[in-house]
Amino acid sequence: MFAVTMVAVLVTMGLALTRAALGPTLFDRILALNMFGTKTVLLIAVVGFLTGRPDFLDLALLYALMNFIGTITVLRFLRFGHFTDEPEPEEP
Repeated sequence: MFAVTMVAVLVTMGLALTRAALGPTLFDRILALNMFGTKTVLLIAVVGFLTGRPDFLDLALLYALMNFIGTITVLRFLRFGHFTDEPEPEEP
């Protein structure tokens, strides 16, 4: 049963990569990459369960946090053009 779950997660990861490659807008591509990261977390958790290694859940949580921070960082850069909180200097 869990092997079927793993195959289903792999199929959705492939669909997410397809959407990332073909997405009509940049935000569709970013959303697809975020979904791919989420599916990767699910895959790590399922593999950890199937192999009887609960320490894989720690890796899955770490990857989820990195995926979230990376997505927020990319979106912030696309909106503001920089990563800092400093206001841009005004032109004279």
